[in-house]
Order: sequence, then structure tokens, then C-alpha cells
Amino acid sequence: MLNHPFPPLYDENSKVLILGSFPSVKSREQNFFYGHPQNRFWKVVSAVIGTDAPVTIEEKSNILHENHIALWDVIASCDITGSSDSSIKNVVANDLTDILKNADIRQIFVNGKTAEKYYNKYIRNTIDRDVVCLPSTSPANAGWSVEKLVEAWAVIKEYLD
Repeated sequence: MLNHPFPPLYDENSKVLILGSFPSVKSREQNFFYGHPQNRFWKVVSAVIGTDAPVTIEEKSNILHENHIALWDVIASCDITGSSDSSIKNVVANDLTDILKNADIRQIFVNGKTAEKYYNKYIRNTIDRDVVCLPSTSPANAGWSVEKLVEAWAVIKEYLD
């Protein structure tokens, strides 16, 4: 059983919450979200908000805070082989109560179908909020180019103003 190794990223000004499923091996090593260089999350989000893609963890944190975007994952702990979402078993979900109590989250988005599946199974009924499922930024979602992802993810902008 692996436990989520780092805390959520948010503050009282966060307007949008983006939930992944569970951190990849690279993200667990870096102790931060979307640490695999092939994951397109940082390219996509920075293109949507109109900034250069961040490189360091500090830059990543700063652009999210500056743009009122909160990040967390659906899963607090699980059994997982490597970074394979399809291998996830024995899920314990994260509690979103603190984020929702301390920030004005206008909309919750999930990064891909796995996050959506576990959100709907373990969290949705406890907080009674629907999510918008965005196409996964994972390199495993090869059918989606960065350009198509940016177009789909642009929906988050309407909740940030």
C-alpha cells in the first residue's frame, strides 16, 4: 500500500480544483505533481493561462497560486504497480473537505477518466459536487496532441476570472 507523499496545493484564493488520480513514480520521487517529463500537464496549463511552461517546483507552485488553480489527487492511498492507473487497487480516497472549506472552488475538474472513475466512486456522494472530466495529459493518452489538450482544457479559464 502506497500513501500519497505530498499535500494538496491550494490557498484561500483558489477558484478551480484539478484532481489527478495518484502520483506517478516520477512525481513521487520529486514529491510534486506531474513530475514525469512526458506528462503534458505543465505545458497545457501554462498555454491555457498564457505563461511560459514552468520548470522548477517553485515556478510550478507560483503559477498555480497566481492563477487561482488548486491541485490534488483523488486517491490518498492504494496499491499500484509503477505508475499504471490500470493496476490501482484498494483505494482510499482523499478528503476534499479542507480545500472546499478554505477556498472558493467554483468548479472541480479531473485530469482523465481514471480520476473521474475514482472520484465518482469514492468522493462525489460525500461532497455532492459533479466534476468536469478533461482529457488526460498523460503520455499514455497519445491520441490527444498538446494543441487538442489546450483547446479542451481552456474551459478552466471561465472559472478563474
